[in-house]
Amino acid sequence: MSGQSLLVPGELSPTRTVPGNIRRPEYVGKPAPTPYTGPEVQTPETIEAMRTAGRIAAQAMAEAAKLIAPGVTTDELDQVAHDYMCDHGAYPSTLGYRGFPKSLCSSVNEVICHGIPDSTVLRDGDIVNLDVTAYIGGVHGDNNATYLVGDVDEESRLLVERTRESLNRAIKAVKPGRQINIIGRVIESYAKRFGYGVVRDFTGHGINSSFHSGLIIPHYDSPHATTVIQPGMTFTIEPMLTLGTHEYDMWDDGWTVVTKDRKRTAQFEHTLVVTDTGAEILTLP
Repeated sequence: MSGQSLLVPGELSPTRTVPGNIRRPEYVGKPAPTPYTGPEVQTPETIEAMRTAGRIAAQAMAEAAKLIAPGVTTDELDQVAHDYMCDHGAYPSTLGYRGFPKSLCSSVNEVICHGIPDSTVLRDGDIVNLDVTAYIGGVHGDNNATYLVGDVDEESRLLVERTRESLNRAIKAVKPGRQINIIGRVIESYAKRFGYGVVRDFTGHGINSSFHSGLIIPHYDSPHATTVIQPGMTFTIEPMLTLGTHEYDMWDDGWTVVTKDRKRTAQFEHTLVVTDTGAEILTLP
């Protein structure tokens, strides 16, 4: 594995502004969102709105990813995604969610998830995950991907490639009538072939007018994930695989989650709607 030094917190830039004409999610300015009490199966109108939100989130992430290179800061990536979403009438869902200060999550190397964009400079050989969610039309679209920075070692490159493949396999396993735990079973069985850890405490989730509806999508074979998949359900799948343990520590910022052994980790995510025969990806650029 790469001999890069471990990540340390950088300096935060001032909070970015969102034009006043862009609709805010209800949780902005509050300590927590109002709990979702609606259905997990969505109307055709909600699903169509989520296609729009998903496309904007995917394209915002793609635009930010174009900038990824040694010497670029994670804050610069945040600026690109923020501007893209605002320019397209969308609110960056993470901005102000439970106090999160930025418009995307940037998780470098040993950071599992929820890294905060700051003055951290990407280095040759790093890997970085971008997690972007857009809110427009009263709904959210959520996606993430892990990118290579410059010349990345083989072990890290394979981790990224296989984590992407684990998501693809999980999406193919989504069928009406199956239980949610088929998703984690497929991911975990694939990851174990390579000796990877599968993060257990951070999961996929239901998503619609709520950023996190309360529906949990584990990425391991959980005996408790017995909810039956139904057409019209909308949720994310976002496996997090590690080169070592699935256990984690959290930084003092209350957000940044790092592997306990500080080995590298990768993640990929799409927002999906269940169809009569499988799943449609809503977060495609």
